Amino acid sequence: MVDITHKSYSLRKAIAEALVKVSNPKTIAAIIAKEVPKGDVFEMAKTAGLFAVKRTADMLPDCHPLPIEFTKINFEIQDLTVKINVEVHTIYKTGVEVEAMHGASVVALTIYDMLKPIDKGIEICNIRLVEKKGGKSDYKKDINSNLKAAVIVCSDSIAAGKKEDRAGKEIISSLQQHEVQLYDYIIVPDEMKLIQEKIKLYVDASVNMVLLTGGTGLSKRDVTTESVLPLLYRRLSGVEETIRAYGQQRTAYSMLSRSVAGVIKDTFVLALPGSTNGAKESMQAIMPSILHIFKVLKGFNHEQM
Repeated sequence: MVDITHKSYSLRKAIAEALVKVSNPKTIAAIIAKEVPKGDVFEMAKTAGLFAVKRTADMLPDCHPLPIEFTKINFEIQDLTVKINVEVHTIYKTGVEVEAMHGASVVALTIYDMLKPIDKGIEICNIRLVEKKGGKSDYKKDINSNLKAAVIVCSDSIAAGKKEDRAGKEIISSLQQHEVQLYDYIIVPDEMKLIQEKIKLYVDASVNMVLLTGGTGLSKRDVTTESVLPLLYRRLSGVEETIRAYGQQRTAYSMLSRSVAGVIKDTFVLALPGSTNGAKESMQAIMPSILHIFKVLKGFNHEQM
């Protein structure tokens, strides 16, 4: 199956539709009057649809098992057509489009099976996804190719050429995936004054994002976060909590990591762990939803902070 371990839990919704066309008005009349020999068509079909939604992963090899937290099945009669509507909700890491369509398909097949003794001209058609919500696709509206970001790698050993930077490159890769332009990428030693000068330089240049990694080892002073904290106009603890929670689901060591997020004027500043996985997972936790902050900042007077 496709790897979804990097994804975050969110509310996912999907609505699917299917049409069953009969060939005789008497068939519709029998459905309404509940006079179909095999029983109540809509009740039986609804029951089958509920089972189908929950058993989708058993039918489709590449479909992930997931918790179904809500299913609604509605019917609407339009002339000789029965319109089926199936809505499914979950809070999980992948969507429920297939579950909704599978449910609509089985509902349609059940109606067909129950009506075939009295109508030989039944047709199932137009099984389709009507609507889906949830997941990263909901945040595509926040992606703006005009956004610029600077990446600062804080490390004595990397600045001295003794080690290769990997964490910074993971951050850059994530930015590029979400169409954020790379304004600058620099490697500096763990010196607070120098780090703060660079941050101020990017803020004055109206760079939208300043992302720092490194300089947070437990064996020495936490230079990166200590450099960022005094400069922030407002700290965004929710971003920090999201990063920590995401990491905690993947490794217990994330309890030792430190990150600081906030804004300086209209610039979002984020200090991330120096490990490659720490930086990568932190970006996975917040992108692309964090890009919504620039719409918020646009309408916010930072002088009030």
